[in-house]
Amino acid sequence: MGMVVMLVGTHEIRVRLGGISRQRVDQITRKPGFPKPLAELAQGRVWLADDVAAWQKTHRPESD
Repeated sequence: MGMVVMLVGTHEIRVRLGGISRQRVDQITRKPGFPKPLAELAQGRVWLADDVAAWQKTHRPESD
């Protein structure tokens, strides 16, 4: 079997950051320093979960 890659969208990021608003997630994910999305799908942008977790550990440790 191959490696499993976990992806997150804006909803999962909202939850990980303590239930912040969709607008706030959009602001945060567009700032320099936030990981680049892996892809932009019809349903929205997706990121590698590990990239978001690493960003969170550095920038938002209280919501970890």
